[in-house]
This record gives sequence, C-alpha cells and structure tokens, in this order.
Amino acid sequence: MIRTEALDRLPVRTAVPALRRALDDRGVAVLCAPPGTGKTTLVPLVLAGLTGEGPVRRIVVAEPRRIAARAAARRMAWLLGEQPGGRIGFTVRGERVVGRDTVVEVVTTGVLLQRLQRDQELAGVDAVIIDECHERHLDADTVAAFLLDVREAIRPDLRLVAASATTDAEGWARLLGDAPVIEAQGVSHPVEVLWAPPARPVKPPHGMRVDPALLTHVAATVRRALGEREGDVLCFLPGVGEIGRVAGQLAGVDAEVLQVHGRAPAAVQDAVLAGSSGGRRVVLATSVAESSLTVPGVRVVVDSGLAREPRTDHARGLSALTTVRASQAAGRQRAGRAGREAPGAVYRCWDQAEDGRLARFPSPEIKVADLAAFALQAACWGDPDASSLALLDPPPAGAMGAAREVLEAIGAVDGGGRVTERGVRMSRLGLHPRLARALLDGAREVGARRAAEVVALLSEEPPREYGDDLAVALRTARRGQDGYAARWKQEVRRLSSSLGGGSPGTGKGGSDDAAVGLVAALAFPERVARARGDGAFLMASGTGAELRDSSRLRSAPWLAVAVADRPSHAASARVRLAAVIDESTALLASGHLRVRGEEVRWVDGEVVARAVDRLGAVELAVRPLKQPDPELVRGALVEGLRREGLGLLRWTRDSEQLRLRLAFLHRVLGAPWPDVSDDALLAETGAWLEPELSRARRRSDLGRIDAGQALRRLLPWATGEGARLDELAPERIEVPSGSRIRVEYGGEQPVLAVKLQELFGMGETPRVAGVPVLVHLLSPAGRPAAVTADLASFWQEGYRAVRAELRGRYPKHPWPEDPATVPATRFTSARLKRQGS
Repeated sequence: MIRTEALDRLPVRTAVPALRRALDDRGVAVLCAPPGTGKTTLVPLVLAGLTGEGPVRRIVVAEPRRIAARAAARRMAWLLGEQPGGRIGFTVRGERVVGRDTVVEVVTTGVLLQRLQRDQELAGVDAVIIDECHERHLDADTVAAFLLDVREAIRPDLRLVAASATTDAEGWARLLGDAPVIEAQGVSHPVEVLWAPPARPVKPPHGMRVDPALLTHVAATVRRALGEREGDVLCFLPGVGEIGRVAGQLAGVDAEVLQVHGRAPAAVQDAVLAGSSGGRRVVLATSVAESSLTVPGVRVVVDSGLAREPRTDHARGLSALTTVRASQAAGRQRAGRAGREAPGAVYRCWDQAEDGRLARFPSPEIKVADLAAFALQAACWGDPDASSLALLDPPPAGAMGAAREVLEAIGAVDGGGRVTERGVRMSRLGLHPRLARALLDGAREVGARRAAEVVALLSEEPPREYGDDLAVALRTARRGQDGYAARWKQEVRRLSSSLGGGSPGTGKGGSDDAAVGLVAALAFPERVARARGDGAFLMASGTGAELRDSSRLRSAPWLAVAVADRPSHAASARVRLAAVIDESTALLASGHLRVRGEEVRWVDGEVVARAVDRLGAVELAVRPLKQPDPELVRGALVEGLRREGLGLLRWTRDSEQLRLRLAFLHRVLGAPWPDVSDDALLAETGAWLEPELSRARRRSDLGRIDAGQALRRLLPWATGEGARLDELAPERIEVPSGSRIRVEYGGEQPVLAVKLQELFGMGETPRVAGVPVLVHLLSPAGRPAAVTADLASFWQEGYRAVRAELRGRYPKHPWPEDPATVPATRFTSARLKRQGS
C-alpha cells in the first residue's frame, strides 16, 4: 500500500509540476532541492507514474555511492509498501536486486557507465536522473557527457534530469543546453553554530594522516554535545580509520555508537537509516552523510572539518585519497543535517576565523584524480582525447597525457589512443585499468582464482590491522569473518566469474606469496622497488620508499608496492601495503620499463660514462664505458654548464669585459647584437663553443676553452656591424690628459672612473652608443670625489665645492679656479712646471 501521507509531506512535491513541464517541453532539466526534500525518492516515483500520476515510464536513478543507491531504493520501495526487487530495484557493483516488474532502478554512476558502453541507446529507459551532481564525482560528470551524446545522436526522446542539493546549478543548466532550473524549497529549522576549536594547535592533515589530538578533541566535543543538547548526534569524520578511533574513545557514553561509511555492513546502514528505537544515538559518518542519505533523529552535528579527496602525483606514479579541509559548501551541507526535523546545533571543530579561508566548493574530481579509467571510458566511447564530450571542466592535459601513457603501456589503447580489443575487455571488468591488466595477465600466470583474490585486495585497501604485507593480508581475508572479508569474498566471486569459469580450485603452481607479488607488480609496474638498505627502497618510478620500523618486509630484496603515499614534507613515500618479489618477477611485470644502453651524464662535477641495464630508475647492472659516444659526452658537458654555470670555462678580465660590452649593446641597440645572458648562451652552445666543445671529454677540457675568443664568434660579422664593436662600445676612452681609461659596462650606464685633473678642458660628457657615460671623478689619490652624467653642469656648479674640499688635502696638484684654462694632467703642479721648462 502506498504511504500517501509520507509522500505528501515531502517538500519537493510543489516543484513536480514545473519539472514535468520542463521535461515535456525541453527533455532536460536541473532540479535543485535541499537534502531531505524528497528529490531522490519522490521525483523518480512521480516520473515513473507509480504515484497514480501519468503513464508508467522506466526511470534510472544514478547515485554516486553504493550506500546511497541501496538506501534510495529501499526508501522508495517502503513508500510504495514494497520490498526492493519489485517495482523498485537497485544495481551496484557485485549486487543486483531487480525483477521483471522493476520500473525504477537505482544504480551507481559506475554501473551506468558500464551499461552505456554496452548499450548506448539505453533501450526501454525513458528518463535518467543523475543525483547529487553537485558533488562533481568524475563518474557522474562522465555519465552526463555520455547521455548528452546519446540524446543528440540517437535518443532525442531520452529525458535527463540533473539533481543537485545546492542552488549552484548554473553550470549544469548551461551544460544541458540552457536547461530550465527547477527549485524546491526545503523545510529547514534554525541551526545554531558553535565554534569549538581544540584548546591547543593540532598538526594539519597530510596524506591519510590526521593528528590524533584532533580526533581526541572531536570525541570530547561529541561528549560535550551529548551533555548540552537533546537528540541524536551526527559526527562527520574523513574516513573509516578515523571513525574507528573516535568510536573507541566514545566507549561508555550513554548512547548507541554507530558507524556509517561505504564499507559498513548493510545491516548497520539499514539500522542508521531506520532511525532510533528509543535511546540516543551517535552516528559517526564520512561525507557520504552530507547529502546522499537522510539520518532520522539528528538534532546535533559535530563537524571535524576534514574530508577525503583523490590526489594523483603523476611524476611519481602515486595516487591515493588524501585528507583535506572540507569546503564551505560541505560545511553548510553538514550543518543542515541538524535542522532537518527540528531546531538544532552544529559544533565546528575549528576557529571561526579559519572559516572564511576555506575553499568555497570541493575540487571537481576531474581536476585532481587519476584519469586512467576516465581516459579508457572516453576511448571506448570513441573520443580518446575527450575533446567532444560536454564536460563542466575539461580534463587537465597533463593528467590525460599520463593516463594515455598508462593505457598504452598495458595494451588498452594503441599508439593513436584508439581502444584495443583488450582495452574493451578491461573496461567491462568494473576495475581501474591497472587492476584490469593485473587480473587478465595475472590469471594466465597464477590462475583465475588467485588473480581475482589479489585484485580484490587491491581494489579495496584492507584494514590497517591486516598489516602491510599483502600476502599476510590475503591469508587474513580468506579466514576473516569481518565486514571487509565478506565484501572481499563477494568481489572475488564477481571477478572470478568475469574471467569465465574461474572456480575456487583454478590455479597454477607456485606459492601464494609469489602469486600475490606478481599480480601486485602487474598492477603497479612502476612501483616495483629494490632495497637500498635499512628499510629504504627505490621504486622504478624514481621515488624513494620507506617501510615502518616494525615492518617484516624490511629485509626483502625487492617489493611490489601496492599502496603508498608521500607526505608533502617527505623525500620518500611511505609504504602502506606491499608484497615481496624477486628480480625475475620484477622483470616479468615491468619489462616495458627495462632499458639497456649507454648513459653519459654530469655527476658530481664530472662526466660519468657507463653502460647501464636499468628497470626504470633501478640500476640492475653497470659498467664503465671507455669510448662513449661523443655526442652523449657533449650533452653531458652542456648539462654540466647548465648546472654549474659558464664559470667552468676560462674567463679572463678581457673576456668578462667583452661579455659586458656585448650585453650593453644588446640592451641598448638590440639586434643584430647578440643576447649573452646565461640562458641565451646555453641555448646556443653550437654557435659559439664549437669546435672546442665537441673536442672536450671532461671538466678540465672546459676550463681550457677561452670564453672571450668563443664569444667573438657571436659578433654580427655578416652584417658588418661586428667591426664596429670598438666604435660603439669601446673598451677604453681617451681623456684630455692623454690617458686611455677603461670603461666599465656592468651597470645600467657605462662608467668612466678618472682623476678629476685629467678631464680639465673636457666640456661635454663622453657618450657610448649614444648613451652618456657615468663619470666617477676621483681625487689625486684615486678616491671618489664626485659622480656626474653631465660634465658641463659639474664644472659650473659642482667643481667649486670639490675644489674647496680637496685643494688643502692635495696642495701639490693643480686646482685652478677655471679648469677650462688649464691643461689636463696626470701629474703634480711641480712636475708640470718642470715639463714646461
């Protein structure tokens, strides 16, 4: 029996007529409705015609998470007075509860992607609702792009609704072709905000690590909330590990402590969503409870202020979830949970001053995640570079390039980025392409069943208590009775079945330890690592890796690293899960990274020439080269010049002065006078350092190259300008005394430093390439007396003051009242008289 009263109470009902009109007129719409208004439950029922309004249509609802898909299906079935599997069904990875009467099917976005790849037409489906699209999960963005393609090319009648829990819907409306935006008002109660920062500073999160002091403070804040407020408490934490630790610290509270996350058993999820049976509850949840689920009875929210987002270090081949500060939008969503049914309160475990510095929205997953799976989906769709897909944010070029390299290496795409037959099979396994490669190739080597077991371990990281040894984790999962082991066994059955005929007994010879190591290495070939001693390893990617002091893997000669993260301040990655392998296994799994050849490099200030057999960055064998390729030697010498500078060449004072003169002319006159900056000279070594550079073999040979002679090759001889160097930028200028004074070109203006008496009779300032020199007038002892760029003004205005100050100190030198009437001289007055007589 339909629960009409419950349906009528859902606030989104007022928006349904406008939504119907939008879909009838345009076929697309954006529905904005706050959490708890019924957009996930009432709207699909109405559009499907299951509430007695309109014809029966088949509706697919796409949810970002398995827990949300199950919960939505159960809630809709309850509203109809049914159980899932009737008119309401759901499909998530490894679980399908549908029947022949199913009209509304709730699926994860990942499942819908697989379905679209197999059946682009979505035969029999009348409308698709993409729920929680504001969360910007990559699968949801991809599903939307594919569905828009389908509407444009083959199914213009397919209706599409993007449903969002926020009012920030402009981008989605544009993406759907200026689709109408339908807004439903929620029934929300006031929520009091209480700022509850820790008493002492805590360390910021990095990688997967959260300061235990913050978790202790969160637990204390939950206890405080229980004492100060009525109703159930919903506490947001970043991940399963943090939920477990806070749950442990809440032992003894006068409330039932429940844990909600994607890995929680279905019975626990059902209990949380069913509401309290009488006593108070503390629900510890990840961000899954922000908008995808409604938790009845909550009056208080305790927000740790943390969330988990995917991050990929493409340079090191590391990708993992990382702990970040939750965005302002997430904070609003979380706080709103406290005001769903009555006035409530939110305790925010950070300072109010920090709030304004938080990001406004979470990062779109397409901007930060590993894109290998997305790139494979796009290739299977026929758009390898995703350039034609309608996406809110384009995929970063660097991340797509790295993804295509991975796909090509595992044989999923060809050199042109087009999907191969093997790639199509990989895409249908419901795995990351790396794990799909490990499953397919591993099954040949170790048997389908054992390959499936290891890949199931890699697809959902085991609990920390399973340890960091992948082989031990496998044995623990086999005999385990916990929730993880149950999910692992279900995934093993699914993967074995996907390989076709993989029975529990299927397998080849060899130990479990060897099988685990090989499959892990096949999944992450650039993470095979050789020991460097004392628990340190070097991965083929070039990244260092370190094990915990207590790890039993520290004595292994080689590892296949399955899970690692690299804190921002650390030089090496921390290994969280790995398997022992030997060199032959490393070579089998990572053979495409093996390179044999001559390496001539600049190392520690000298040219080092070696014949190297390497696996990525790991050197397998090395021997010195007696006669290395001259071109490689030249490249190493140029690298030395780049690292240590052009000072490796022989620079005399004249050659340094020549470089300054050329730099001055380039700055003042431009072409054809050459740029002689370090960057320009290093970019054009062939134009000025040859043939000497090609003859050089070692550092000392560089020191014998005359830099000044080499620089003269850059003068513009072809235009005739080179011959004017001494005219335009003379090395010396002759002054009235007859002396030839060196011009210094290192500053903004050329400088002429000369004794004042040697300039008697010079009325105008000398010029160099049209630029007046800066004259440093010196005393008879060579000390600075005055600086001028205008000699005429100096003689009229500055000379008297200098004369008055210095004539008593240097009485033997001429200090005439009118310097224009006395010949310039380098000598004393007495010597001038002797010369005159």
